[in-house]
Amino acid sequence: MNNLRIAWQNVLRNRRRSLVTILITAVGTAAVLVAGGFALYTYEALRDAAARDFGHLTLAHKDYFSRDEDTPLQYGLADHAKLMAALEKENRIRRVLPRLAFSGLISNGDKSMIYVGQGVDVRGELAARGVFLKLVEGVLFGNNDEGSPRVLLGRDLAKSLSAKPGSSLTLLSTTTVDGLNAIDVEVAGIVSTGVPEVDKRLVYAALSTAQHLLVTDKVSTLAVYLDDTELTAPMLEEMQRTHPGNAVQPWWEQAFYYESVRGLYNRIFGLLGIIITALVFFSVGNTLAMAVVERTREIGTLRALGVLPAEIVAQFVREGALIGGAGTLIGMLLAGLTTLALLLLDVQMPPPPGRSEGYPLMVNASPTLYAIATLVIILLCAVAAWLVSRKASQKPIVEALGHV
Repeated sequence: MNNLRIAWQNVLRNRRRSLVTILITAVGTAAVLVAGGFALYTYEALRDAAARDFGHLTLAHKDYFSRDEDTPLQYGLADHAKLMAALEKENRIRRVLPRLAFSGLISNGDKSMIYVGQGVDVRGELAARGVFLKLVEGVLFGNNDEGSPRVLLGRDLAKSLSAKPGSSLTLLSTTTVDGLNAIDVEVAGIVSTGVPEVDKRLVYAALSTAQHLLVTDKVSTLAVYLDDTELTAPMLEEMQRTHPGNAVQPWWEQAFYYESVRGLYNRIFGLLGIIITALVFFSVGNTLAMAVVERTREIGTLRALGVLPAEIVAQFVREGALIGGAGTLIGMLLAGLTTLALLLLDVQMPPPPGRSEGYPLMVNASPTLYAIATLVIILLCAVAAWLVSRKASQKPIVEALGHV
């Protein structure tokens, strides 16, 4: 403790220089923490979006993910009701949603468009996907008084067809028995996923409506939603063991956007972190190098009194570590205040490429990130002090005492 007190007094010998160095360290630490926190928030948001979109786990026919279908629902699930009942008995599973993928033409009588449809339990779908599937206009569908089935349209598809809630449209699709089938539907509502390319083609129909259109009782997949995303890996192993006749795929194998963004951000913020830590390293090294030059005669005096070179180096290392510690404390405070300010101010980011809606600018305050950043900065400061003091401590005593 006495050594640390002496080291701090040495740091305060030149207050202005030490203060500038500490502030550089603090700003560098804060920049690393804010940038890293933003990356962590982005990863978490994308992970949540992918898990809500696809389900934490997707159960399908054993060939569904590995082979292309020659006919609709060639690799569909015929026993989905039995599988759903078995899955819903598991306490860690929040809900299981059947999905039937289909496509074809949708027409308003004057204009026809290609659509990509999903036969779903829409109330369950909206509950599972939350903010990532927004009802823009109208209501959730059901049958109207005349018994006509209702559908939900993507916002851009509805705009292309000049469709509004209450509009009548016709769905045409290929059936599972190598024929064509068409049904008249009514628009119940308009939804948005935030992805224009999806909203240009999206049609949600009740599962029974989609099965009637395709003349089938199968579904394409079962989307399994868990209580916690962290449970995905253990549940994947368990479902593969309990359902060996089916294929089970986790959300990350379908979330190509998540993997691409994560890889890009890792490179960007990794390079940023290296640059900032290098600036901190050279700043602390420069400050302590100047201190070493100014105290060369003092070092010679200590050597003459019998102090070992290793003890002198250790003293400078302690000074460097104290500068790093003070800088990281201030940096963590700045990063924490920035995190809190962004939480209260609700700053919005512009829409990313491929999306039509922005998202809030947030920063995660990760204890692990804070601990790692603090240790790395302090270690770098200590290494910088060791490098600049090592040579001076080995200088001959007479030469050091005669230094001007």
